[in-house]
Amino acid sequence: MFRSLRVPNFRRYASANLVSLTGTWMQRIGQDWLVLQLSDDSGIALGLITALQFGPTLFLSMYGGVLADRYPKRRLLIGTQVLMGLLALLLGLLVATDAVDLWHVFVLAGGLGAVSAIDAPVRQAFVSEMVGPELLTNAVSLNSTIFNGARLVGPSVAGLLIGWASGDTAPAFFVNAASFAFTIVALASMRADQLHPSPPVARAKGQLRAGLAYTWAHHDLRLAMVLAFVIGTFGFNYQVTIALMAREQFGLGAEAFGLLSTTFAIGSLTGALLSTRRSVRPRQRFLIGSAVVFGVLTVVAGLAPGYAAFAVLLVPTGAAALVFSVANNSFVQLGADPQMRGRVMALYFMCFMGGTPVGAPLIGWISEHLGAPWGLILGGAVVVVAGVAAGAVLARGRSVRLEGSRRRPWLRLRVGPRGVAAPGLRAAEEAVAAQAPGSQATGR
Repeated sequence: MFRSLRVPNFRRYASANLVSLTGTWMQRIGQDWLVLQLSDDSGIALGLITALQFGPTLFLSMYGGVLADRYPKRRLLIGTQVLMGLLALLLGLLVATDAVDLWHVFVLAGGLGAVSAIDAPVRQAFVSEMVGPELLTNAVSLNSTIFNGARLVGPSVAGLLIGWASGDTAPAFFVNAASFAFTIVALASMRADQLHPSPPVARAKGQLRAGLAYTWAHHDLRLAMVLAFVIGTFGFNYQVTIALMAREQFGLGAEAFGLLSTTFAIGSLTGALLSTRRSVRPRQRFLIGSAVVFGVLTVVAGLAPGYAAFAVLLVPTGAAALVFSVANNSFVQLGADPQMRGRVMALYFMCFMGGTPVGAPLIGWISEHLGAPWGLILGGAVVVVAGVAAGAVLARGRSVRLEGSRRRPWLRLRVGPRGVAAPGLRAAEEAVAAQAPGSQATGR
């Protein structure tokens, strides 16, 4: 389960990342709560702040992927970590001096989103350089475990800290600003001779288009991108829906909000730990099945009759969310050529996070006008429909291939490596091929 941690560079990075991500989750809880304080509990404002934080992914993520393929990833990550730490510090100072206004939070969230859009594809592509392709699936799963371990701790600590400070969110932002120092030190102290860098791509025109064309040419990557877009847009809006369920549906405070986020994180951590056992690339059927299960559980969570039932249902929902997320991430990374991985992962994050500027405000509007549970119910329903449709397309494609195979039975005789028949079957293959109308006895 923890075999990637035997690699010293990854072990150093993972331990620092746990601290940094705990601070990041504290900031997210503090930021959402600050927006509700400044906007008189507006669900639309909460959706907008989420959209501003993730919106730059649409415009900058592919550029971050090009940078990841072109320049040393470790240096890029040190730069992005410094910038995100400074943005968190500035927001903390504005709140502490009582100079903050809602537009300040919007601007700083947009700035954080811009830096994160560059950081995400670089960070994802850097994982393979730390551990190599053999341990990539395990390392991705462990990264998700760390992410959700931080989600388990960060929201609870943030909720308690905000409650202890009588609603003041500044301490959460200061803690997050300080936490980036751990990742910066870990990156700077890595052993360069133990990394597995991919050959850098020379600067040239058309590299963005090349990444798009490469992804479009692989139908399996297209499926993963579509699922990522739909689920990222309509399903992964829990930063909005949990806050509104806590404050509007159940009439509770920051402590209860933090506790709900923690129960979701417990499920997410469980799903991530289960995913560490996987050592091969997931199948497309598994991606589709996990997406449908997540959508169904999201709908059921929206139908929860009370706070306790909602908290309990968030556990399996969080687990299903992470099982899909880890599987899809590994599926894309292991299906991309190393020299294209940065751009492919950038496109993946564009799909996964780029729909948030549309989905988060929409889910916030639905929750504000129809009630908080409807944001979960309708979002989960869209995910289920998308998963079922993707399954139907996949099944139809398999049916067409099988039908074509029945019409051309000689194609089923190749059982050895590509272009090489197994011993003893070459003559039979040529005989069947010779009997096929209009064919040539080429053995192919």
